[in-house]
Amino acid sequence: MKTRQLSDSTTQLTRLRFVNAYLVCEADGLTLIDTTLPRGADALIEAAARLGAPIRRIALTHGHGDHVGSLDALKHRLGGEVEVLMPETDARILAGEHVVEGKVPGSWPTVHTVPDTTLAPGDRVGSLEVVPSPGHTPGHVSFLDVRDRTLLAGDVFTAYGTLAVTNHFYWRFPLAAMATWDKAADLDSARALRELRPSMLGVGHGPPTRDPDGAMARAIARAGG
Repeated sequence: MKTRQLSDSTTQLTRLRFVNAYLVCEADGLTLIDTTLPRGADALIEAAARLGAPIRRIALTHGHGDHVGSLDALKHRLGGEVEVLMPETDARILAGEHVVEGKVPGSWPTVHTVPDTTLAPGDRVGSLEVVPSPGHTPGHVSFLDVRDRTLLAGDVFTAYGTLAVTNHFYWRFPLAAMATWDKAADLDSARALRELRPSMLGVGHGPPTRDPDGAMARAIARAGG
C-alpha cells in the first residue's frame, strides 16, 4: 500500500498501483473514503494505524467493486466501531433493487454490509460535504473538505497521464469509460465539480492534481465541453 500525504488532513492510499482510497483526519479519528479491491482490509487498517488514529467512518463514492471490494472485511474487523455511509441509489443497486432502466455497467459485487447511513446531497460526513456527481454510476457522490477545499471525486475523473473525464475512452485507463452508466450526466457532474473551485483533486485512479482548475477545464473540453 503506497501512501501519499495530500494535505494536513488527507492521505491518499494506493493499492496495486492503480486504485485509490483516502484517509481524512477528523477530531475523533479517521474517515476512510472507499475501500479499494478485495483483500485490502489489513493494509487499510495498517495505514490508519500509522497515522495514529482509528477508522471511525467508511464513506463510499459509489458501488463499483474496486471501491467497495474490502467493505465487508473492514466491517468484520472493525465491527460496531465504524459507521458505513453509502450513496442511497448505489446502496439500493448493491441490495439488488432495479432502480434505473437497463443494465448498470461496471462491477457490482455481492456486498453483505448494510450502510448505517445513506448519503444525500448536502449531507456532511465530518468535515466533508457530500456533493452529488451522478453519471459514472447512478448514485455517485464526491466529497469536498470544507476546511481546505480538497475534493475527492471518485471516478468522475481519472488522472493517469492527464486528467480525463470518464465519459469517454482514454487509452491510459479505458476501464473507467467502459464502466460509466450515463456519459452525459457524467460530463455534467465534471462541470459541476469544477465550479466548486477545489484546491486539490483526488480521484479513484491516478495521482492527485494540485490547483486543478485548468486541468479540469481542459479535461471537460476534451470530453465534449
